[in-house]
Amino acid sequence: MANITEEPGHGSSPAAWIAVVIMLFGIAVGTLFLFLDVLPMVYVGAVIVVVGLLVGWVLKKAGFGVNGSRLRSSH
Repeated sequence: MANITEEPGHGSSPAAWIAVVIMLFGIAVGTLFLFLDVLPMVYVGAVIVVVGLLVGWVLKKAGFGVNGSRLRSSH
């Protein structure tokens, strides 16, 4: 069995978690308003998803990604 400390990380970082939560919120908003037939808010949900992608990218560049400079190493 593989030693988990040798794994590349698989995106388990504050940047990834925050990005995914924001994108899930955007998908929920878009889905809700698609069901309620409020098309402008569906587009707002799509914009929120894009914002989540950008926030994740910015946080990764700021050192909060996998093996980022701002994270304490557990080794």
